[in-house]
Amino acid sequence: MANEGKSGGIAPRRGHAAGGKAVYGAPLGILMLEARFPRIPGDMGNATTWPFPVLYRVVRGASPERVVLQGAAGLLAAFIAAARDLVDEGAEAVTTNCGFLSIYQRELAAAVGVPVATSSLMQVPWVQATLPAGKRVGVLTVSKSTLTPAHLAAAHVPPDTPIEGTENGREFFRVLIKAEKQDMDVDAAEADILDAGRALVRAHADIGAIVLECTNMPPYAAALSAALGLPVFDIYSMITWFHAGLRPRAFT
Repeated sequence: MANEGKSGGIAPRRGHAAGGKAVYGAPLGILMLEARFPRIPGDMGNATTWPFPVLYRVVRGASPERVVLQGAAGLLAAFIAAARDLVDEGAEAVTTNCGFLSIYQRELAAAVGVPVATSSLMQVPWVQATLPAGKRVGVLTVSKSTLTPAHLAAAHVPPDTPIEGTENGREFFRVLIKAEKQDMDVDAAEADILDAGRALVRAHADIGAIVLECTNMPPYAAALSAALGLPVFDIYSMITWFHAGLRPRAFT
């Protein structure tokens, strides 16, 4: 090969290299809530989930309870500051690890000067466009009671979208939102997701696909899809799409 050195290794590239960043090769920045529950593979906060490098920044004071149950009140400035830090470090786009942060989509996008995708809920209109007539998207969320019309409107989700939550489950909600303990029974958490999904489709026979609001739900997406016989979209599907635009595949 033309760029192999005499030792058989790959010779370093020479020429002009542009600077201006602190970190290179990780164009996606993720704003993290401040939490200590387990983040298993598939969870957005587990770096092994991603097939590409990412940058993380924890937003101090942004607990899951405060963001999910209290509408992230008073946290906008902290999220903007953390997003700007990510961009300063090298992020070319920013996302968050809570679908309830859709309420800050407009403000974060205006503040940081790079593409921003705050919530998995933003996929709902895209997925709806793929479904046959008479079918619609259903949403599975960690907390149905606090997912307000404002959250939906900010992500362009129709207000009559069928929604089911995990508040009545045995494990998922109390570990992630109520922070009752730091360990988690993964099987029980999966059962909560499956129970909520089944309740959703029992109540709405016209559902043709599911979007998972919660960024901690992707580890259970495959099991949910198998149980319901429906396509399931989550933050993993959205962010891999998002990243594909940041680093398009070269075919030559």
